[in-house]
Amino acid sequence: MHIYSIKSYQGRNIYSHRPVIKMVIDIGTIYDTPTKDIQRFNERLLSMFPGLHEHYCSLGRKGGLVERLQEGTYIGHVTEHVILELQNILGYEVCYGKTRVIKEPSIYSIIYEYKNEKCAIECGKAAVSIASDLIENRDVQIKPILENLKAVSARAELGPSTKAIFEEAKKRGIPVSRMGNDSILRLGQGKYSRLIEASLTDYPSCIAVDIAGNKPLTKEILSNNGIPVPYGDMAYTEESAVMSAESIGYPVVVKPYDGNQGKGVTLNINNEQQVRSAFREAAKFSTAVIVERFIEGRDYRVLVIGDKVSAVSERKPPFVIGDGIHAVRQLVDLENRNTLRGEGHERPLTRIKLDAIAQQVLERQGLDVNYIPSAGEVVLLRDNSNLSTGGTARDCTNEIHPYNISLAVKAAKAIGLDIAGIDITAEDISVPIHHSNGAIIEVNAAPGLRMHLFPSEGEQNNVAGDILDMLFPKGQPSSIPIISITGTNGKTTTTRLVSHTLSLTGKTVGMTNTSGVYVNNKCVMKGDNTGPVSAGIVLSDRRVEAAVLETARGGIVQKGLGYDLADVGVVVNVSDDHLGIDGLNSLEDLAFVKALVIEAVKPDGYSVLNADDEMTKYLMNRAQGNILLFSRKKKNELIAKHAAAGGKALYIENGTMVIEDGEKCIPLIGIHEIPITFGGMVDCNIENSLAAASALYALGMPIERIRQGLATFKPDLKTNPGRFNMFDMGNFKVMLDYSHNIAGYNAVISFIRRMKAERLVGVIGIPGDRLDRNIEQVGEACGKAFSKIYIKEDRDLRGRKPGEVAEILYQSAVKAGMKKENVEIIHSEIKALETAILDAQPGDLIALFYEEFEPAVELVSKLKEELEKNSITDGIEVNEPVIT
Repeated sequence: MHIYSIKSYQGRNIYSHRPVIKMVIDIGTIYDTPTKDIQRFNERLLSMFPGLHEHYCSLGRKGGLVERLQEGTYIGHVTEHVILELQNILGYEVCYGKTRVIKEPSIYSIIYEYKNEKCAIECGKAAVSIASDLIENRDVQIKPILENLKAVSARAELGPSTKAIFEEAKKRGIPVSRMGNDSILRLGQGKYSRLIEASLTDYPSCIAVDIAGNKPLTKEILSNNGIPVPYGDMAYTEESAVMSAESIGYPVVVKPYDGNQGKGVTLNINNEQQVRSAFREAAKFSTAVIVERFIEGRDYRVLVIGDKVSAVSERKPPFVIGDGIHAVRQLVDLENRNTLRGEGHERPLTRIKLDAIAQQVLERQGLDVNYIPSAGEVVLLRDNSNLSTGGTARDCTNEIHPYNISLAVKAAKAIGLDIAGIDITAEDISVPIHHSNGAIIEVNAAPGLRMHLFPSEGEQNNVAGDILDMLFPKGQPSSIPIISITGTNGKTTTTRLVSHTLSLTGKTVGMTNTSGVYVNNKCVMKGDNTGPVSAGIVLSDRRVEAAVLETARGGIVQKGLGYDLADVGVVVNVSDDHLGIDGLNSLEDLAFVKALVIEAVKPDGYSVLNADDEMTKYLMNRAQGNILLFSRKKKNELIAKHAAAGGKALYIENGTMVIEDGEKCIPLIGIHEIPITFGGMVDCNIENSLAAASALYALGMPIERIRQGLATFKPDLKTNPGRFNMFDMGNFKVMLDYSHNIAGYNAVISFIRRMKAERLVGVIGIPGDRLDRNIEQVGEACGKAFSKIYIKEDRDLRGRKPGEVAEILYQSAVKAGMKKENVEIIHSEIKALETAILDAQPGDLIALFYEEFEPAVELVSKLKEELEKNSITDGIEVNEPVIT
């Protein structure tokens, strides 16, 4: 067995609305051999993975997989279940999987659900390896495989603080995504988006965070604000540390100048030798060391979130309790078997380490790791109480005195932090700390939440909820309106029209389309940006108040959606294009892919569909939310049924766009008032205008604003570049359009035939990844429509040989009746356009179906300027387009 590729889909995708991995494998020569016919395969598999007995499989009942194994099932299907079972063993509840042959006889795709991406990828690789070993009857050591997968899982998993915030955000419906493989989350969308790393938000300045890491400066600021702190000094040498300790007076604390997690901290030091030893330990973590007065009392962590104290924990250093039988080393081993303890931050508690520091603490007590404490005897293993070094925590949120609350909040604000862990040492947190000689020891800029989420004693606190309450106060939204638009033709114009109209309301609109990413009508990234990455760019921009996303087939197939749910999903149409690409071989295949846009719609949102399109009945069965239909004619069967059932619809009646909403029929605008329809001559732009108006109405846009948007959106280079752009060259005209399939070509041909032109001249081409029959359709249509044809080829041949597409177009145009002498092949698009313009006759209309827009515009503008300079057009009357 061989793995060809592994790809992850992080959002909603054509395989599932959950994150999935797609793994393509070659089964090899056993593609048609059921596993029951492979010696001891099923027996060893079930022995190795007893959890497979619980798998339902396609039979829909527990034990279904075992039945399939007994009846006879194939290795790809079995591998899928092993992948799922490996993830379940690691603690991830996943159950969705699908295995399909994608190339006969032995190439399969295995789609499977995941929770931890890196771990799931490794599970896929491990499952293939295990299946191969079982096929070859090789020994399989499952224990080291699982240990490796556990290690991968732990490294890739979110920490407890970040995970708690992630899960709470999902529960509240706040958009949340992980950035990269670290613990940084993006919460919300557009103008409401926020970033958080563990418990560190994007609010505090770098200076505030640096101050919190600078312990002496923190103490100085707190002291200046009347907040009690322990007296201390800086030391750079052992001698200096000893002198400071003696000046302060024993007992003292020695700790790194800029350490964290209690690393290098030694408490309750009572003599010079201990100072020197503590200095050397602290110096491992910092170039400078702090020596300060040791405050007697309990160690409290007070979590401040915004203007309030969210939780309080009493932290206790790691210890063991004797039983009169086991030595300290053995007692630590027994405690570390506690399922609550793990490595690092993977579990509520961290395993206790008997390192050099622990041994020093034991030595100060006159003990060592082999000492056997009596029953009930408590043996401390560390001075500091950090959970990261094995400490435990007791919740005491309800015990803290109001004065101490105000002091903690004041300390966080003095440093400039919105979330802070305030470390207080005091005899009793329920008494004002100045009454018990207590003090604030440290202020932490990124406090861990583990102790509050999973205290060893006491109630859990939903501190993640408090953080989200601060980031998204009650009544403030966390998401912006999203309109997602797909279809075969017209989606770019529809997207631009929706964006244009929204911008008239004063909103900052983010838009993605085939020409770039735009924010507030300014291009921030050029190129075809119709996939999930581009959508993410818009949704993460804090200026954006509404997002209009052109969502193309390629991005959907390759990566899924770049958002979770849209307010409005639009399918403009589904026509015969891109067939034979990505395994899409029929209109229904294309509709299935594009349907993802209307499946990913909020429950109270709208799916907007074209009632004139033959695939709309299919799409209506997949659509989520409410449905709004549009049509170029009122007498449409789907419209009639939908409106009769109380549904909303837009249609054309007597040259006017009309909204039907229940008992209301609202005239919106005359078609002749919409510039991009050229007085009603461009049928496809009537359709696009209907789609845009429908989306805007579904979004709740006022009627007058929709009307204004339709009336002010023009077919020019500024508003709708590359779509029916007309250039007056004097005694002839040039039109540029992006049509690249038969539906697009037919739309352009239908329009230009209505123009009063002496000759129609076509500069034609089509992408090489289209089927031969699709290319032939374009050639035949052009052969019938144009008086003169210049055939060019795209710079990107998309897998074709040079001249191959041009030859198909040539032969099909001639077959349709075009005279050979009126067809010229010029492979360069710019050269073909230049030739057409220089050879133009008075009254010509030249239509370029371009691949690269900007070079074509530059050439047309340059030649127009030269023609005007040479006064070629003087005295020639130029006719305006009219309907014939």
